[in-house]
Amino acid sequence: MSARIVIVVDMQNGVFTTPRFDRAGRTAAINQLISAAEHTIFIQHLDADMQPGNEAWQILPELHQPPGAHYVNKEACDSFWNTELDELLQQLNATSFVICGCATDYCVDTTIKVGNSKGYAVCVASDAHTTAHRRWATAEQLIEQHNEVWANLIMPGNTVQVASSAEIVRGWRAAA
Repeated sequence: MSARIVIVVDMQNGVFTTPRFDRAGRTAAINQLISAAEHTIFIQHLDADMQPGNEAWQILPELHQPPGAHYVNKEACDSFWNTELDELLQQLNATSFVICGCATDYCVDTTIKVGNSKGYAVCVASDAHTTAHRRWATAEQLIEQHNEVWANLIMPGNTVQVASSAEIVRGWRAAA
């Protein structure tokens, strides 16, 4: 059985300079996952304003960063592209992971689809990802629409799972 791994995407100060839907609720759900996981991997976006060590690049202060957490920097929406994420997951003997974070419609979505096509069993924490309002849709609409799309992705033999953080934690505890 694969270890209990949670990947937390782009939950950084600089990302949250744009208001995001339900920050308090989403960070609480993410902390619930982090507390139950064996391994936490924080993905941190790099750009002109978010550089290693600066305040914008830092993980949100309300998120728990457990000892032994792993950190991966990325420059694209795809957390696997030109990063050590795939290698790290292999070192952890991972065949599956839970994913959460920001932004639902960009980096979380891309990482789910790439991870799934690489053969990982991906479980999306339905209540632990967020985004901002967009021109044509509210953040809530985007979150619900993406949860529906991910639950219905066609990948024969490797369906993406979508569950609440509480359901995921219960499943991990039952399997332990």
